[in-house]
Amino acid sequence: MGLSQSYGPADDNVSHQTLSKAVDIGCTFWDTAVVYGTGHNEQLIGDFFRKTGSRDKVFIASKCAIECIGESAGRTITNKPEHIAAYIEGTKERLGSYPDLYYLHRIDPDTPLEESIPALQALKTAGKTKYIGLSECSAATLRKACAIAHIDALQIEYSPFFTGHEQNGLIDTARELGVTIIAFSPLGRGILSGRFRSLDELPADDYRHTCPVFSKENLPGNLKLVDEFEKLAAKKGCTSSQLALAWVIAQGAIPIPGTKTSARLVENFGAGNVTLGVDELKALRVLIEANKPVGDRYSAVNMAAVGK
Repeated sequence: MGLSQSYGPADDNVSHQTLSKAVDIGCTFWDTAVVYGTGHNEQLIGDFFRKTGSRDKVFIASKCAIECIGESAGRTITNKPEHIAAYIEGTKERLGSYPDLYYLHRIDPDTPLEESIPALQALKTAGKTKYIGLSECSAATLRKACAIAHIDALQIEYSPFFTGHEQNGLIDTARELGVTIIAFSPLGRGILSGRFRSLDELPADDYRHTCPVFSKENLPGNLKLVDEFEKLAAKKGCTSSQLALAWVIAQGAIPIPGTKTSARLVENFGAGNVTLGVDELKALRVLIEANKPVGDRYSAVNMAAVGK
């Protein structure tokens, strides 16, 4: 997402260099969506594949369910079967191939799951995707969807900075039903990297300015967990980012940290070499529970679209 929107400007040439480095080091589970830059992100990746011939080296996930292309554009959430069928074709055109995993980006409560899930499953049956998934749904929705067709993957925000889905039953339900958990924003939207301590350090158009958890009132207190992670990472001989990602991996989830640069990509990928023992995980859990962030992770409008 950061290569196309939300985290300040990005340069397509630099982005291609980062994607090339990802292929070189074997970081080949890539996540995109039609809404990221209104098709730009899928096009960027597709152009990279066409230039390098590396599509067969990458497992790529994309998402639909937000109207953002063509006459109906407006970022309206929809799970209508016709949207699902049409949007994967647009994804194919931009990427140059169908995605390996295709999600409903958000849940539209006005479209029955009895209509949307069979439409998603139909893509799998037709060979247009290998796996299907849901993003930011509720535990009840995941359970009902799995009763209609097996949901292969669940994408949720999950990090030491945000563990809310451990309390609302979503993670437990996914584990019970055999649904793979994909953790987006596993660095707490970058805060656990220690790279910013004030909103003034972020670009003016960075969307974190709209997140209450990073407001001027809440951020100072929310940096306490960052400080503790930096201390433990120094003792461990890794970076704070690597420690946070290693924790997510230890929870049985697949983290998908975003970055714009090759240097940060290599750093993040190195988290796979960080092993946490039982005592270390217990110590981290104590810190996480004692330093719960204050403030919603999204603006009020975006909060209203999750957990459906």
